[in-house]
Amino acid sequence: MNFTTSIETIQKQLGVTVDGKAGPETWNAIIQKVSGAVAAPAASDRVDDRSEHNIATLLLPVQPYARALVHAAQAVGIEIKVISGTRSYAEQDALYAKGRTIPNTDKVTNAKGGYSNHNFGIAFDIGVFEGTAYLSQSAKYKAVGALGMQLGLSWGGTWQTFHDEPHFELKPLWATTMPETKMVDELRRRKDAGTDAFA
Repeated sequence: MNFTTSIETIQKQLGVTVDGKAGPETWNAIIQKVSGAVAAPAASDRVDDRSEHNIATLLLPVQPYARALVHAAQAVGIEIKVISGTRSYAEQDALYAKGRTIPNTDKVTNAKGGYSNHNFGIAFDIGVFEGTAYLSQSAKYKAVGALGMQLGLSWGGTWQTFHDEPHFELKPLWATTMPETKMVDELRRRKDAGTDAFA
C-alpha cells in the first residue's frame, strides 16, 4: 500500500474528504478522533498580521491551508508570508497590463480578470523573507513548494507555461481531474451565480 492509498483509507474511516492528501481537514479529524476534542483553530494557529490580512480574503476552506503552509515552512527554518490573496477582476487586469501596456515593467501573469484563480478565493501567493528583506528569487521557494504539495495544495512551480513559484491554490474536489481552463470557466460561472466554489 503506497502513501496516498494509506491516507485515502484513513480519510474514509474518518469520514472526511477523500483526496489522498494529508491536509488540515484530515489532521483535525485525526486529532479529534485521538483526543476526543474538536480541533478548533487555536490562537497560536494565527500567523503574522500581513499574512492574516491576505488570508482573510480567501474562501474559508482555503484559509487553514495557507496558515498550515506558513507554519510548515517555519518548522524547517523558512520564513514566508502570504503576500497576495483574492483579487478583483480590475486588480487582475492591472497586473495583466504589466509587461504589456505598462512600459518598463515585466510580465507577472498570463491571466486577465476573470481568468485567474486569485479571482475566486482559492489561490494565494507567498513571499520568502530573511528578517525584513523580501527575496523575490530563492531556492527556498522550491522547498516551500514541496511543503505545499504535501499539504494538498497545487503549486505554480510545477506549471509548464508560466512558472510561478510563489503561487499556491486549493482546487475544489470537483475540479481535480479538470483541465485548468475548464475549472476557471466553472469557477467564473459559480461566482456569477453566487454559488459556493467548493460545493
